[in-house]
Amino acid sequence: MYSICTQDNAFVQKNFKSIKVKSIVPSVSSLADDIILSMADLRVLKCLDDAFIDKRGANKTIPLDIIMTLSVAAKLKCRTSLIDIPYALQNHNVLAKLGYNIFDNDDISFENENGAMVEGSIRHLIKKYDANEFVDYYNTVMRDYIMRKLNIVTSIHIIDVTKIKVNFDNENYELATKSYDANTETYYRGYKLSALRGIVDDGGIIEEIRFGTAETHDLHLSEEMLKTSHHLHEGDILIEDRGFLSRKLINYMKNVRGVDVYVPLRKNMTAFEEAVKIAKKYKDEEWQKHPNPKRENQLITLVCDLGDFWDSEDKNDENVDFNACVVWYTDTNEYSVFITTDTSKDAKQIISIYEMRTEIEEDFRQVKDFWKLEDFKSTKLNFILFHVISTLLAYLFFQLYCMYDEKGEKYEGKSFPVLIKRHEAKPDGYYIIYYEDKFGIFTMDEILNM
Repeated sequence: MYSICTQDNAFVQKNFKSIKVKSIVPSVSSLADDIILSMADLRVLKCLDDAFIDKRGANKTIPLDIIMTLSVAAKLKCRTSLIDIPYALQNHNVLAKLGYNIFDNDDISFENENGAMVEGSIRHLIKKYDANEFVDYYNTVMRDYIMRKLNIVTSIHIIDVTKIKVNFDNENYELATKSYDANTETYYRGYKLSALRGIVDDGGIIEEIRFGTAETHDLHLSEEMLKTSHHLHEGDILIEDRGFLSRKLINYMKNVRGVDVYVPLRKNMTAFEEAVKIAKKYKDEEWQKHPNPKRENQLITLVCDLGDFWDSEDKNDENVDFNACVVWYTDTNEYSVFITTDTSKDAKQIISIYEMRTEIEEDFRQVKDFWKLEDFKSTKLNFILFHVISTLLAYLFFQLYCMYDEKGEKYEGKSFPVLIKRHEAKPDGYYIIYYEDKFGIFTMDEILNM
């Protein structure tokens, strides 16, 4: 049975000589602890509790934000097992700020290496929620709490879907399906995660998500989110890749939601062929260098009024017009075409906006390679989603730390994997002592005096 443990130095000091002292744990300082402390100052941790629907019975003495905070802290420290959650916070400053920790009344001792809360207790809590509720939780806490609390309003958004792969030979992963990965030219088993990323200054945050099986088409998984998301407003920009090409969706986003879409065309499309045909007739002075200096072998030009060359799947649709930035690869004499429904933009603006799309690819790379998004300890879908949203929240906390904390600003634009290596966790001279339902924080000198 796990319960709340609140800080009371005087109480612990008074009873220090009692044989009932449960445990003494050294305080450890790390970058992850700084991030959690920063989120507490921003009142973001309180949002984790406010957004959670509590399904527990009589045992409601522990705020849910404690459990979620511990879970996110574990991800920040690259720990993926449920058994790592209870002792994820071992820093005296963080514990003093929060004023609480969790311990298991039945199993706390000097010899207990499994942390202050047994894995079974966490499992029992997670089983009360189905997978969809964890997805809804992430979307709710972002939309109605964290972004409102920090007054974050985004106007440029990127939509993308990433594959989440599991052990191909293990058929026990709940609802996991097989699908073909064109990048590796192999089949895989697993799921898909669709994410809407909002650009915030020089960084960005994953605003909203959808989760589906591997065989679900990217567009089908994401379409409802794009049509209903509260994060998309009139005048906003939406950047897509070819997996979202749909004339009907583009028309809807522009005509109904007032959102301008930026997306590359496929080579077999009539609009692509017409754009290239027109561009080839341009004189040399109508071509300009690609704004990205790394693309020195590429020239760009603007082609307008291409809307008539792409009809909607729905004959009742009003087809919106669009312009294109045609990219000419001078070293291979090949072309790419990037379109936008914002007909006021020139070629340089179109390609510069579209190149922001790589940012969400970097998000996915980091949460997979370093944050271990695909390191599942259970084949049950609700446990998988609990791990996914905890990982996404950990990644969010790092982004917010870089944006809103003076100490974190110097890390903006840097990857967490590099930073964590430079800030190895180390003891800081303080010790946390647990007694009954209290804990105290003391230096070694204070302990010796006691």
